[in-house]
Amino acid sequence: MLALCRTSLQGLLIVLALCAGSIPAHAEDWLPISTEELQMSSAPKAPSAPAIYLYRQVDRDDTAPSEATYERIKILTEEGRKYANVEIPYYKYTESVHGIQARTIHQDGSIVKFDGTIFDKSVVERSGLKLMAKTFTLPDVQVGSIIEYRYRLDLPPGVVFDSHWTLSQELFTQHAKYSLNPYRGFALRFSWPQGLPPNTAPPKEESRKICLETRDVPAFVTEAYMPPENELKYRVDFIYQSEDLRDNDKPEVFWRKYGKKQFHQIDKFLDQPRAMSEAVAQIVAPGDLPDAKLRKIYARVQRLRNLSFERARSQQEVDREKIKKADDVKDVWSHGYGDGEQITWLFLALVRAAGIEAYPVLVPTRDMHFFKLAIMNPRDLNTNVVLAVVDGKEHYFDPGARFTPFGMLPWAETGVPGLRPDPSGSAWVQIPLADVKDSRVERKGVLRLNSSGTLEGKVTVTYTGQEALWRRLEERNEDETDRKQFLENQIKADVPSGIVVELTNQPDWEDSSVALVAEYDLNVPGWAAGAGQRTLLPVAFFGAQDKRVFQHAVRTHPIYFKFPYQQTDDVIVELTPNWKMANLPQSRKKDFAVFGYERTGEEENGSLHLKRQFTLNAMFVQTKYYDSVASFFEFVRAGDEDQAILVPVKSNGTH
Repeated sequence: MLALCRTSLQGLLIVLALCAGSIPAHAEDWLPISTEELQMSSAPKAPSAPAIYLYRQVDRDDTAPSEATYERIKILTEEGRKYANVEIPYYKYTESVHGIQARTIHQDGSIVKFDGTIFDKSVVERSGLKLMAKTFTLPDVQVGSIIEYRYRLDLPPGVVFDSHWTLSQELFTQHAKYSLNPYRGFALRFSWPQGLPPNTAPPKEESRKICLETRDVPAFVTEAYMPPENELKYRVDFIYQSEDLRDNDKPEVFWRKYGKKQFHQIDKFLDQPRAMSEAVAQIVAPGDLPDAKLRKIYARVQRLRNLSFERARSQQEVDREKIKKADDVKDVWSHGYGDGEQITWLFLALVRAAGIEAYPVLVPTRDMHFFKLAIMNPRDLNTNVVLAVVDGKEHYFDPGARFTPFGMLPWAETGVPGLRPDPSGSAWVQIPLADVKDSRVERKGVLRLNSSGTLEGKVTVTYTGQEALWRRLEERNEDETDRKQFLENQIKADVPSGIVVELTNQPDWEDSSVALVAEYDLNVPGWAAGAGQRTLLPVAFFGAQDKRVFQHAVRTHPIYFKFPYQQTDDVIVELTPNWKMANLPQSRKKDFAVFGYERTGEEENGSLHLKRQFTLNAMFVQTKYYDSVASFFEFVRAGDEDQAILVPVKSNGTH
């Protein structure tokens, strides 16, 4: 089932019964445009906007399921003309876009109908799902023009259980209407976790549809290192739930009943003690200690084929492969494959069969939005982990998340509550944030500075923990050429200068138990720059990405980091005999609560030994502390911009 925390898009081809207004019935009819809209040159409530939504309408039908969207945009500045390039996102194999119609209306009322080509564009692939976009460009769009388009998005069966409206958009919205024709096989609740725009009435039911109308919705501001957009945007979520949960309006009652129900379902899937005892005997030795048993079982189940992390397939491909359904952990073991959830439950069953105390835990990830217990949305518990207790200490595991090292969880599963089902209901546990030392980027280099100021040599970068995990996931379905380019781009982004780089080894992309190690040949032209009789040499070789953050005077959203991490750099710059060190800047060090920075430099036998360490040990920082954070990063920028001074050495040893 897809969890698309975005507003789905679709075209309007039929009459839709709306609570407040309706879209024209005839395929060529459009909503009327007023003279005021045509002549508008600015928006008083969004004075600097390059463009605004004059009108948006989203009509979702969970009985189909499908969704229709109508968008009308006023172009106010030259920059706003970019909105003539339209992208309609959809997931390949599971969604399809139909009935696209579009046109441009000039200020004099003349109309240019879109009859150009619509292209398919690959946007990104995530969790095996390939996000595509239908793209097209509206014709003859000028400042003052109005553009409008409409289309229908057909959704896969089951997606009705993730219905939502996203009210906040990139542009200021002057007027918008939303409707939902709900699926009536289950009870339905709806909520708006971030509230509703000012002066917007809550959704209401009319003519068997749920409707909402809103005006003057502010444009959504995006910032680097902010919480997930869907945590911050105005949105309405629709929650379908089974009959036995529909009347529970108190969170503690709801989650107790839900936990009890989930316990029995999980227990049924796990209940294969004989098969699991036979399986665990093939994995561990009788004399193994608990930690050794856990490691061996973890490694074994991670070798199973994980269907959740493979590329999306068409139904025809699925049929050809004849993937068998797993009714229990015995099936997963005998088939040699399963989805991520099934593999994690197999790990739980094997751990218990090995005599180790262990429990199932249902977890809400924090990559799309933050879990709120009071919302009572079971779909927020969208993944599973295993809690194992060894010598009185609790440890969490998720072998169903591919490439996750032993003893670690993917970052989105850390720092969150988890529901531990049991026969009497449930208990909440708190899953800790990963330790800052568990995720590191270590960069080591031996470089030589030639007489022209060019640095050249070798650099080795070692990624561990979350730093290795996210890179392996990002490139899991790519070929060797793409992976090579990916890693070369990574180091290019770290060096604040144009470089020539070549990956020289073949990193291990598959084994989660080892670090991801990349070795490079590096050439950096013009790293040292002449200044009269002196040459200036920057002493912080890496850290370019740290220089570009938190430079704005004000901050709108809280600061949000995915996981704690450390960067350590150790670079030796060998100087040719014609260079001599005249001045080496003082070391810098600053510890600021959850941030740390240290840069040192020493002259050693005609070489310059440079070290840098950057530590980030935070997840969420409130906006009121932004000035302090910005001050720390300004200190980092200043330290990274320090320069050593070199002078030429004459033949007699003077300068």
